[in-house]
Amino acid sequence: MASPLRQTLEMDLHRDAAAPVYHQIADHIRRQVAAGRWVEGDRLPPIRQLAERLGVNRDTVSLAYEELAAEGVVEAHVGRGTFVRGQRSRAPDPGAPAEALLAPAVERLLDFERGRARYPTSGTAIPLHSLKPDPDFFPVEAFRRSVNRAFADGGAALLTYGGPQGHADLREVVASRLRTTGVNIGPESVVLCHGASQGISLALRLFAGAGDTVAVEEPTYHNVLGTLIGLGLRPLPIPMRGDGPDLDALDRALRRPEVKLFYTIPTFHNPMGISTSLAHRRELLAVAHRTGKPVIEDSYEMDLRFAGRPVPPLAGLDESGLVVQLVSFSKSLFPGVRVGAVVARGRPVDALLAVKHATDLGGALPLQAALAGFIRSGAYDRHLATMRRKLRGRRDALLEGLVAAMPEGTRWTRPEGGYQVWIELPEPLDSRELFDDAAHAGVLYAPGHQFNHDGRPSRGLRLTFSQAGDEDLRLGAARLGQVARDRLASAPAERSATVHM
Repeated sequence: MASPLRQTLEMDLHRDAAAPVYHQIADHIRRQVAAGRWVEGDRLPPIRQLAERLGVNRDTVSLAYEELAAEGVVEAHVGRGTFVRGQRSRAPDPGAPAEALLAPAVERLLDFERGRARYPTSGTAIPLHSLKPDPDFFPVEAFRRSVNRAFADGGAALLTYGGPQGHADLREVVASRLRTTGVNIGPESVVLCHGASQGISLALRLFAGAGDTVAVEEPTYHNVLGTLIGLGLRPLPIPMRGDGPDLDALDRALRRPEVKLFYTIPTFHNPMGISTSLAHRRELLAVAHRTGKPVIEDSYEMDLRFAGRPVPPLAGLDESGLVVQLVSFSKSLFPGVRVGAVVARGRPVDALLAVKHATDLGGALPLQAALAGFIRSGAYDRHLATMRRKLRGRRDALLEGLVAAMPEGTRWTRPEGGYQVWIELPEPLDSRELFDDAAHAGVLYAPGHQFNHDGRPSRGLRLTFSQAGDEDLRLGAARLGQVARDRLASAPAERSATVHM
């Protein structure tokens, strides 16, 4: 058998490709294992040796090995090296515990979940990590009246299966609201679902199957990364710039045959909070049109704009039917309503209905009917007006706190809506390494590594202003700033001037 080192060195690295070099290295090793050229127990080359032979940084090889280890392809032993794990299939042992029978994709999903930050469930820490709306915003009494009216009008018919497309009146309401944003569709193009989370899964399954690759922004919504793992799909990261995803990188990615689609959050991006310009959106659609690849547009916070001028969604600019749009009420109303929508045109609608029918037999008709009435009555727009005013005040309080407290060299975004601000800490700080100190100081945030497809270290972190009031936001920023300054004092480094993105 040829030595693992010689086989590894036969790989072709493309430094101008959309896929990072470490991902290319991991791909090559993964293919060698899948083809049976490397077997259980084979030792991979030491990181330093392989880095020198390939002419890359040691960190590049280290990231490749970490990715493979996270997938269970290899395992590292301190002082001994990194070895190929057993890939052979075997018959289940009737006496084995149930967890031994889990599917490989589920095992990878468990590894992914273990990489999430763990937050205390009680205590006095200021919650700048959560995207859940503040319960004080919930219009409980107004929605209760809508539920009562829905039952008075719909009666027992609301307690049956609703069918995969969902409540007809709510589909008309959603279509009508989308038409005001330039998305010219009717209720036949709307498929209701259990929030945008189910919508993501449904939309991905329209265009990609196990083993396929999906282009995603980096950083991106961490739950979409988990969904990709659960469906057996592979993410291809598209770097995020100050104005949105890198369109040159996107063009290169979508030209690759194994890449089936692009998932994007152009409005109030999670985790960055930015919104792309009209020009950027038109150029993105031009890339999709040239390559013939569909785009999933996640519009989960589209109703929460409190500053700036609205920009038409991609779905409103799309003339070729390539965009599938996701809509949610979880952030603009409350999560418990569990109502979202997938919006498409043409044959994808029929496909959505087939996929959804294979997943469930319909949504919760009482909630869908109540939501339709709530919106038609004008209560939803009155609720939004109150929320937008409060959110703008909270955003301003958080930004004021950051200006006053963060160390020189810190950068952050200035969102025009939604709940989140993205922070880039000065070098050499790592937001994951600061997490425990910040929690001990009484402030919680979402560290940036969990928004990267491979969980690699990040200077970025997400702060939210969804649950904390103005004074707590200023205090939370002060606590975070102090933790960052203390860590910098213990590891001084050259830093650039503060920049507000």
